[in-house]
Amino acid sequence: MTEALRVLVADDHPLFLDGLVATLGLAPGVEVVGKAQDGPSAARLAVELVPDVALLDMAMPGGGLVAAREITESTPATRVVILTASEDEDDLLGAMKAGARGYVLKGVSGGELVRILFSVHAGEVYVAPGLAWGLLHELTKPRPVGRFDELTAREREVLELVAAGQSNGEIGGQLGIAEKTVKHHMTSILSKLQVASRVEAATLVARFNGGRKGRA
Repeated sequence: MTEALRVLVADDHPLFLDGLVATLGLAPGVEVVGKAQDGPSAARLAVELVPDVALLDMAMPGGGLVAAREITESTPATRVVILTASEDEDDLLGAMKAGARGYVLKGVSGGELVRILFSVHAGEVYVAPGLAWGLLHELTKPRPVGRFDELTAREREVLELVAAGQSNGEIGGQLGIAEKTVKHHMTSILSKLQVASRVEAATLVARFNGGRKGRA
């Protein structure tokens, strides 16, 4: 007999959380082994229970992405799926960098969610269809890397932190500059690199750094 897919569910809205637990509990081959209402609790339960999949709300207290990163590092056997209402490309990129293997929008049906959880557990990566094309397009678009030479030292610092998934506020705090100044630097960076978004700029950094490692 095939073992059930063991799922940990975390969301800070009790009614939505109970609905998720009920929906997954009725699905054949799925067992909800734990539930949490904040990031730290989800990360702790993941270590205790070692579920097959951790389904995490991105906006819950403590941060869904923080929990995703902790679970990925402490319990690598657990696949992380982010459940969110956000269609923002920066949030998607942040989730992928945090180790998530799935990015699901909250409008998904119960049956589709179950299918996604099984597919992610099987080793696939899932991104909501409306966002997948844009991500694939940006990742595969050829970009010359010589433009990095045009960036100032400060702009390079900002760009590296963007690539690490940090927000403008976090970057400002780390570099000791105002968030408005970070935005100004980002405008300049996008212009010099001839890209339209933070996601494209971060993708360039990853490609550039990967190329340098390959030549090392």
